[in-house]
Amino acid sequence: FLTAIAVFVALDLWMFSALKSSYSKTLLEDQRQLATAVARSVPADPANIDAWLESAAQSYPGTGILYISGIPGLDETVTTYSKLPELLELYEREQGSEVFSKGVEAAGYLETSLSDSTYRVGASKVRLLFAPVPNATADTATGIIVAALDESRSASFINLANALSIIAFAIFSLAFGIILFTRDPPTGYAILVLFGVAAVFIAYPLLEALKLTFLKDGHFSFAVWLEVLGNKQYLSALAGSVELGCLTATISTVIGFIFAFTVARTSIKAKKLITTLATLPVISPPFSLTLSIILLFGNNGLITNKILHLQNFSIYGMWGLAVVQTISMFPIAFLTLSGVLQAIDSTLEEASLDLNAGRWKTFSRVTLPLAMPGILSSWLLVFTNSLADFANPLLLAGSFRVLSVESYIEVTGMNRLANGAALSILLLLPTLTAFFAQRSWVAKKSFVVVTGKPSGRLSDLAAKPVRIGLAAFIAVFSLFVVSLYGTIVAGCFVKNWGIDYSFTLGNIVEALQRGKDAIFSTVLLSAIATPIAGILSMVAAVLVVRKKFPGKRFLEALIMTPFAIPGTLLGISYILAFNKQPILLVGTAAILVINYVIRELPVGLENGVATLNQIDPSIEEAASDLGADQTTVFKTVVMPLIRPAFISSMSYTFVRSMTAVSAIIFLISARWYHITIQIYNFSENIRFGLASVLSTALIIIVLAVFGLMRVFLKQSENLEKTITIQ
Repeated sequence: FLTAIAVFVALDLWMFSALKSSYSKTLLEDQRQLATAVARSVPADPANIDAWLESAAQSYPGTGILYISGIPGLDETVTTYSKLPELLELYEREQGSEVFSKGVEAAGYLETSLSDSTYRVGASKVRLLFAPVPNATADTATGIIVAALDESRSASFINLANALSIIAFAIFSLAFGIILFTRDPPTGYAILVLFGVAAVFIAYPLLEALKLTFLKDGHFSFAVWLEVLGNKQYLSALAGSVELGCLTATISTVIGFIFAFTVARTSIKAKKLITTLATLPVISPPFSLTLSIILLFGNNGLITNKILHLQNFSIYGMWGLAVVQTISMFPIAFLTLSGVLQAIDSTLEEASLDLNAGRWKTFSRVTLPLAMPGILSSWLLVFTNSLADFANPLLLAGSFRVLSVESYIEVTGMNRLANGAALSILLLLPTLTAFFAQRSWVAKKSFVVVTGKPSGRLSDLAAKPVRIGLAAFIAVFSLFVVSLYGTIVAGCFVKNWGIDYSFTLGNIVEALQRGKDAIFSTVLLSAIATPIAGILSMVAAVLVVRKKFPGKRFLEALIMTPFAIPGTLLGISYILAFNKQPILLVGTAAILVINYVIRELPVGLENGVATLNQIDPSIEEAASDLGADQTTVFKTVVMPLIRPAFISSMSYTFVRSMTAVSAIIFLISARWYHITIQIYNFSENIRFGLASVLSTALIIIVLAVFGLMRVFLKQSENLEKTITIQ
């Protein structure tokens, strides 16, 4: 191993040294030709020198030019010309130095000369190239061109070559070490790839964002944080985000519990319909509900203006946001709580009812305490999603400030990346507090009921009047949600919502013509990201659950990090990290695909881990005992068993990629646009008809994919339970 490493190091150093030497020679030759061309273009009439310098500065950006008319020490009259005062000051200061004397002498012999030392001209570090200005017959020099050549280009290439050299050495060492010292090379390679992905696309961007907040003019400073923490507007936005998050989480959890309790613990019919209506907001674009709220209750809304004729009513602000976020996020609480309520063994409830405790007492003393971990988890989950929400406040916040929008304005409106990064990190504090509070609370409590064989039935804890009340609430709430989506569809066929409600098909034609490229880009990039995220998440789940290796918990925490951070922080981090060498990705399709994959990787990992924990490892051990290697075991045993989690992960990634906003809005380009940003632009320009068309198209695409997932992923009949009416 050491011999192979030594040989590789020698080859690595030789190859990259030759590469840097070849680049330097080529660059030097190009610079000599540039200086010679500039020298030959000097006008003979001194009156034209200023115009020539202006033209040369535009033709050769990044190169400072000083023209010396006459040869110092030979001609009696020597005049200097330059558009850079710093370059003139450098000449005045250094004209008697050895470097300048050597350059002037070489120019006198019609030769070019490059200085070995570097100089500071303004904010740039430069080397000086002296080139002669020949006379008409080219047999003597009449002046000298001093070209100040910026060294950053050469230094950037050398740094890139050095980084690639180190990366090549690290990859070879790890790969060769895995071959020699492990019994299962495929597993070693998978661990290496996952660590590389997590380090490059999660840790590195976040560290770049954090580092920027402690820099001021290239030096370490707390100035950015002092400005952010001392600004009342930012602190007010933070308080607004937390207040909105608490309000949304509380209302969403209550509504989610009502839906989940009705589906899981009562004998009410049409449960599949209720479940479908409850999950509809999850798979719709983020702007759709906000758009429909504006169409119905905005300043020119159908209900507020045309029907009720309200003059001073405004949907914009915290309460309008709370309504939209509640409808958007209560499905998170519903999906969490329905699983919790479905899993509770009804033995204790039946015992309580048999002892004449009554339905309400049984619910309050038995069911509710057992469901409390799920209720708290749902509240915290909705709270963190509300804090990170970017799409809804962007359109509906009005004068109400939230931190996610403030960070976006700092980056795009004020061009202050450091402030935007600091605000996003500040938004991370309540998110992480909620996240760790959830983990800590759940770890300290235990609500496990050991009952032996679980009961195959559930007790109906709702009396008939309660069931009627629950059904009425769900019907009214669901009707309101459906009406919001119906408004979006209706908006497609209205000429000018709020002013002219006449029927038209022009919106569909215009929206699809203007948005077809965005639709194509969004579907294509989402389709590319979907299998990558699915495979990576399942491989990571297998490694976390089935394998033991150093750094496993650290790798798991690193992969789960994007789930806890706001999308705005991830978008800003990617701009900072991948807008420079050695990884230049900003403006390409690759950065969008990578963002989709990294953003949704935690959900796929959690699905895979939960599924694998339910599978007996002895099945895989039996395949290994029969001679199958790890790759074969994964393809033929593990993947078929985790197929539901795999399909679910891919479907979720596709849906979330299609409806992404917060990080994507920083990363899109003219070539690779996103349909949700197109919808936002139409809404901002009061083109609600066009926004409705694209929202409807996006809903149709997402529903189609979600429907395919439901076809391929069906719940096992053995997991279904029956409701027993007491």
